[in-house]
Amino acid sequence: QVQLVESGGGLVQPGGSLRLSCAAFGFTFSSYAMSWYRQAPGKERELVAVISSAGGSTNYADSVKGRFTISRDNAKNTVYLQMNSLKPEDTAVYYCNADNRIVWDRKKFWGQGTQVTVSS
Repeated sequence: QVQLVESGGGLVQPGGSLRLSCAAFGFTFSSYAMSWYRQAPGKERELVAVISSAGGSTNYADSVKGRFTISRDNAKNTVYLQMNSLKPEDTAVYYCNADNRIVWDRKKFWGQGTQVTVSS
């Protein structure tokens, strides 16, 4: 059974740090690009960061460049999001996404989300 299980969210003060983790089960993790999305109240879900299947390529939303780092450990079937210098506008539910990026047999999976709240 396919599962993506996020953890690491919580309440942090502005300027603080958090590391999110997403553990994958039930599919060939190393064949999937992995992404983190977020959705703030009243807003659409937005892409935060993406990492290629082998981990050699990453991309970030402009709003988090220089502050967030996505990484993965294919031996542990886990993707991470290190978030530094957090701002109140980073408050959102953060979702993990897996995408095999195969045009003729596209598969995408989502986690259940983890809440990140940045507030003093």
